[in-house]
Amino acid sequence: MKSKQRWFVGVPAAFIIVMLWYTFSQPGLNDFISNFEEVDLYRNQNNTGPVERVYIITTTDSIWNEMKRYAGLMPYSKLGTTSVYFFHKDNPYPKQAQSGKVNFDTKYEQYCLARYQKNSFGATSFTMFPFKK
Repeated sequence: MKSKQRWFVGVPAAFIIVMLWYTFSQPGLNDFISNFEEVDLYRNQNNTGPVERVYIITTTDSIWNEMKRYAGLMPYSKLGTTSVYFFHKDNPYPKQAQSGKVNFDTKYEQYCLARYQKNSFGATSFTMFPFKK
């Protein structure tokens, strides 16, 4: 009888321990090599319509896969869009994000390393050097 009790207690306890380990071992925003730093975030105050988020991020390295993974971890709403712009920390970069088609001062476009966008349908796009002509 004690053997059955051990199984009824041991199996769920092991399951809970494994679940907690997987939960707390997931990568977070601080687990990247490139030292990402959020400079500014713009979010409109519209909670019932399209929610627009624009992030300005600086990085010390241009590892494209890390940029894409980092941007994918940013908050997202099904009723809006999320745009993440990456700039190298040693180059000039905008200090303020804004809404609309142009999300920062156009004089910084030449320094933009990448742009990640997620639209209201959940479709993502990642563009390297998005403003290069």
